[in-house]
Amino acid sequence: MSGTSEGPTPAADLDRSAVTDSHQTTYHRVFAAAPLAMAVVSSEGFVVTANAALGELLGADPAILTGRVAADLVDLASDARSWHAYREVLRGRQARLRCTRRLKRPEGQAVWVQITAAPLADGEPGVLMSVADVSARRELQAQLRHLQMHDPVTRLPNRTLFFERLTAALEAESYEQGGTGRIGLCYLDVDGFKAVNDTLGHRFGDRLLTAVAERLTRVAEQAGYARAAIPLVARLGGDEFALLVEDSTGTEQLADLAESALKALEEPFDLSGQRLSLTASIGVVERHAAGTTATGLMQAADTTLYWAKADGKGRWTLFDPERNAHRMTRQALSSTLRPAIERGEFALEYQPLVAMEDGRLNGVEALIRWHHPQFGTLTPNRFIGLAEEDGSIVQLGRWALATACRQARRWQLDRPDEPPIFVSVNVAVRQVWDSDLVADVAETLAETGLAPHLLQLELTESAVMGSAGRPLQALQALSDMGVRIAIDDFGTGYSNLAYLSRLPVSALKLDGSFVRGFQYEEAAKGVMPNPADEVIVEAMIQLAHRLGLTVTAECVETSAQATRLRRIGCDTGQGWLYSRPVSPDRISELLGAQTYAVGNP
Repeated sequence: MSGTSEGPTPAADLDRSAVTDSHQTTYHRVFAAAPLAMAVVSSEGFVVTANAALGELLGADPAILTGRVAADLVDLASDARSWHAYREVLRGRQARLRCTRRLKRPEGQAVWVQITAAPLADGEPGVLMSVADVSARRELQAQLRHLQMHDPVTRLPNRTLFFERLTAALEAESYEQGGTGRIGLCYLDVDGFKAVNDTLGHRFGDRLLTAVAERLTRVAEQAGYARAAIPLVARLGGDEFALLVEDSTGTEQLADLAESALKALEEPFDLSGQRLSLTASIGVVERHAAGTTATGLMQAADTTLYWAKADGKGRWTLFDPERNAHRMTRQALSSTLRPAIERGEFALEYQPLVAMEDGRLNGVEALIRWHHPQFGTLTPNRFIGLAEEDGSIVQLGRWALATACRQARRWQLDRPDEPPIFVSVNVAVRQVWDSDLVADVAETLAETGLAPHLLQLELTESAVMGSAGRPLQALQALSDMGVRIAIDDFGTGYSNLAYLSRLPVSALKLDGSFVRGFQYEEAAKGVMPNPADEVIVEAMIQLAHRLGLTVTAECVETSAQATRLRRIGCDTGQGWLYSRPVSPDRISELLGAQTYAVGNP
């Protein structure tokens, strides 16, 4: 016989039911008594039940919270990302949400909370939401951030906070939504602050920096009264400060701010009975925010501050793009000077030195040119100063000496039956100090086979007139070797004529400024002659001749100049009347002409 019958519930099932009821009871007790604010939320987003801690946190009876929209209680809908994630948790598509919100309690007090939402255990429908008060932690974090972002001496924002503000101000959304779209910066450095630290101590220096910070802050506040925002004053380190102006209105605003800062710091400081006056230098930059980077702005400000220092300190200087372009070019040239020598980017051109009496080509001056791959052909005034600064003038000078002597010897060998011409090579003072010039010259003459009297070395008047010790010994040794020594640009330096007689010099080269006044034939064109020039030049020529020296006039450009110079006894002429600096091949052609046609360009 078959069939079914319902018997009594097994004992095991009764035990499991009892355990489940007991577990749920315990769960509800823990939920109600937990110090962490919690609420069970239905899949539709309504509060099913809330514990006492949540009611206390929100300032409401937990019973009243039942049935409320949970997201409204903790302001989840105010942030699109958090709101989307919360809805995904409710739908069972996301495992967890965690976010932070600032809530306002009924009594007006604000509280920061961390909200966590996760599905209930054992697959039950709904979500468990917990709300933790993190106000104390946030306050501690804020205090730590303040310490991290502010200078401990002056209490001003430090470099880190300054760059954070600067970077934010240069982001497109900061200036595209309104404002002027411009930004300005005053980069300030206290003049002579190191001396204050060294003489009065670092503790006094710190008090002085604090006083400087207070005055700059007042300047910023006064500047911000009539504007939307107060400039940010920051200490970037040491004695360097910055005043950042967001939405600046132009260079005039920044100039006024810089001027106010200088005036504020000019007032004497009275610290612990010590009265101290100081000045500051300020670099001012103002430009469109679009296309500007924090690094670029600071580089411009740093450069401009350097200009203010170099121009005499105690002043502000405005960034000049043209001046900066020149500086950048100098840096580019300086960094490539030595490699350029090794790559063979330099060449020599030669300008004739013509005897004024008969027009013969007696010699040439070697003039160096740099065929730069980016900037084209550069004349010496663009790079010789840089070479002297970094010491590469020694290597460059050796190359020029060897190249010029080799070329002079080649001209001599090509025309063995004609009188050879000498070559004149410029020598920098640093070549005398930083190298063994005498040994270099002797080695070059030996290698090229050029006779010593066919080499002339030119040094500036200021360098030769002040010669003593090693430079004078080197000049004497070169003269004893038979090498000619010439003073270049004579008449513009020390002009110690008594000392001139004791120097091993064989020639003077008159500076072109004296020769330009000899354009007598130009009087009809409105250029009046200056009789004093002729008197001065004639006196210098007579003095040189009495000392056994020859005289070369530079910058001879007209026949009138040549005629007057020849009449008062000048030996040699150099200038565009005869020829511009030319290639070695062109000099070979001129040598074939035997004499130079004086008076013809």
